[in-house]
Amino acid sequence: MTATEATCGRTTGTYTNRRRRTARGHAPDPRAAGPAAAGPAATVASGRAAQKLGLKRGEFDLAVHLGLIGTEAPPGGGNPRVGRAEIDRLRATAGFPDSLRDTVRTAGTAEAAALPGISPVRFTGLARVGCVSPVAFSLNRYRAVVWLYLVEELTAFAAREPELLGGRAPDGMRAVLKAGGDRRARNWRAHRTGRLLGRTADPWARAAVRASALDPVQLAEVVDDPYERAYLVRMRPAGAFGRPGSVSGREAMEQLIQADDPDEILWCRVNLVRELDRARECRPAPRPGDGRPRCGPAAVPPGLRVPPRSVGREGRGGHGRPTGPRPGLRLRLFSRLGPGRAARPLPSGRDR
Repeated sequence: MTATEATCGRTTGTYTNRRRRTARGHAPDPRAAGPAAAGPAATVASGRAAQKLGLKRGEFDLAVHLGLIGTEAPPGGGNPRVGRAEIDRLRATAGFPDSLRDTVRTAGTAEAAALPGISPVRFTGLARVGCVSPVAFSLNRYRAVVWLYLVEELTAFAAREPELLGGRAPDGMRAVLKAGGDRRARNWRAHRTGRLLGRTADPWARAAVRASALDPVQLAEVVDDPYERAYLVRMRPAGAFGRPGSVSGREAMEQLIQADDPDEILWCRVNLVRELDRARECRPAPRPGDGRPRCGPAAVPPGLRVPPRSVGREGRGGHGRPTGPRPGLRLRLFSRLGPGRAARPLPSGRDR
């Protein structure tokens, strides 16, 4: 562990743990859901739910991602819907709608630096070494990445680590910055992966979350079966936040989602192999003309968060280390991992 990681280790991943506790505390009791809860009349579309909760669509998407709003998957497939009981629960909370809106309020670099009264350069340095982690991002018209941070978490960080806000920066932090280190994208990917894994118990969906962090070449090296690759691509989670208006913008976002550091790529490949072995034990990937019955996805009550079965601490900036593969898996792991790829640059233009 470097000096910088020791300094910032107390702050990285804080909002992940808090959101998990909040989500567990707010999750609806599945035993209270009656037979009518599964019907369309008991749920509303996401856009309608955002209106009823007084949120913009981006704020609503972020609240769902953080686990503050429970959604339900329609029986026949399609976009997630929100139960009317869930809307009533949120509307009944103290201070609604301001309290809910404040929870998902985000700030860019300039505003985030102004909150604790530091310079944007100092705040960017803290973010680059991992002391604070972005929760979302967008692309401006120049395709530069604009990182967004939760205001609630920034306020808590300033109160918790006042010594990092002024004076001489720690030696470890200065060394990382001088070497050009930047953990913002990696930390964002780690938090995103942890939350997505916490929202599903289906082994193929979990494998698809892992696969989404690898580019097509890396994925083909780990998963040599084309039908399994196609299944993982079909089940991959929705894209990141932001609504790019061009093909180049979508490509830039896809690139940011994928791991770009050699050790991060290796870590993603190891976890994909583990999840893939679990998925194969449950059911094979569908193939043309294969009509054999298979065990379906594990049923997860609406709002219930399933603890991720990851190797290490997925929600803490990706610093976890493998606890060791199951017996008989080690040879298969290293036979499929192959050499790591060179790091790829972020989309043109970085958040300043």
